[in-house]
Amino acid sequence: MVERDRARWLHRYSIFVAVACFILVIAGGLVTSTGSGLAVPDWPLSYGRFFPPMEGGVFYEHGHRLVAASVGFLTAILAFWLWFGQEKRFMKVLGVVALGMVISQAVLGGLTVLYKLPVPVSVGHALMGQVFFSLLTVIAALTKNSDRHHCPLFYDQWLRFLSLTSVGVVVVQLFLGALMRHAGAGLAIPDFPLAFGQVIPPLHDSLVRLHFSHRIGAMIVSCVLGATILYGLRRFRGDSSIRGAVLRLAVLLCVQVILGACTIWSAKATVMATAHVAVGALILAQSIVLTLSAFRDARSQSQAFPLTLQAVS
Repeated sequence: MVERDRARWLHRYSIFVAVACFILVIAGGLVTSTGSGLAVPDWPLSYGRFFPPMEGGVFYEHGHRLVAASVGFLTAILAFWLWFGQEKRFMKVLGVVALGMVISQAVLGGLTVLYKLPVPVSVGHALMGQVFFSLLTVIAALTKNSDRHHCPLFYDQWLRFLSLTSVGVVVVQLFLGALMRHAGAGLAIPDFPLAFGQVIPPLHDSLVRLHFSHRIGAMIVSCVLGATILYGLRRFRGDSSIRGAVLRLAVLLCVQVILGACTIWSAKATVMATAHVAVGALILAQSIVLTLSAFRDARSQSQAFPLTLQAVS
């Protein structure tokens, strides 16, 4: 009973850290959406102080730093808890990886400021933030089931393939989105669903090509996720966990498409652009959780992926 209570509290705390990280993703999106990336030109201090006047862009940039510091502290506690409170080596490793990622994020954030928003560093910082949130979501999902000894068994190669493909295309799309934002191409094509009134716009400008590639990526992601969702709904009608995962993915996909359109129509309004970034992170996290579900309960029916199965068992 005591062991089960400890596992329950670890799961609750991991959810808390994941939620805090999601708030950090939103805070980072606000920095980009409001153009506040250099509102505080020094790092790690802010105008040589721990707490500068929270005015204008400083509110967003320094606020982002405060949330980031809090998430770093919470992640350190989570890593410590997993290392000393979990028997599974895989969970210990995840805690160490999470701690390493949050430290790397802090360094990338500092370099972004010190080198005046270089696009490669800014893109890496943005993409790693979303991957880090997904990692914390995976930890929360695994701790939820850490005390289960008997799970429904299934084996479906197509679900595995589709869920893995979904993760891959979403990561590429998030990279293209981050590159588009930080390169200043968010409104390179100012209309939607057409592009300069055409299906395929003139592609002589590099920013237009970048923006259009993001739109093509959105179509590919929609098709892949749509296929995954439809397959999951038809194949796993009696499995509430898989069905719930694909339904959540369907809702997030619809919301993301609407937010993408509204971001263009509103000329990158802060709320729309930031929400678009945040929902993108949720889609990646949900895709990874679905993939985890597709692999975790097939131990007795296949040894095709022994390392993965041993890791999550």
